Amino acid sequence: MLDPQISIESDLEDPALVDVALITRAITATLAHAQVAGTVEVSVLVTNDDEIQRLNREFRQIDAPTDVLSFPAEAEGMRFVGPPDAARFLGDIAISYDRALAQASEYGHTPARELSFLAVHGMLHLLGYDHERGPADTAAMRAAEEAVLLGLGQPR
Repeated sequence: MLDPQISIESDLEDPALVDVALITRAITATLAHAQVAGTVEVSVLVTNDDEIQRLNREFRQIDAPTDVLSFPAEAEGMRFVGPPDAARFLGDIAISYDRALAQASEYGHTPARELSFLAVHGMLHLLGYDHERGPADTAAMRAAEEAVLLGLGQPR
């Protein structure tokens, strides 16, 4: 049985802009799609372009804003061993609310759909998906994104 513990924070000037329930549904649906079981923990920060650019510069050495960053807690094939009743920490996700709004406009869909997509995309990265490894991995990640978004009623 899946028991996600999802912590969502915002450092936006108006934190009420962040639809916590939407992000929670997107992450939970992604975990269910990937057939993750047990108690898992994920942390999400919804921020602005300035902060995500700082994070991107610090952790990826890319001095530019981006839409979403993922920081997996588990390396491929390696998992931290904790007490049997402890939550399995999967990692952190940072989403730029500024990028979500701009991309929603650019792609012609709602900000809610873009925010859902970014949460799903970030969560898939925490689960080991990586579109930067090559065409087969890109196709697998895109198929998972589409399946989860369709299940949420937010197809492309």
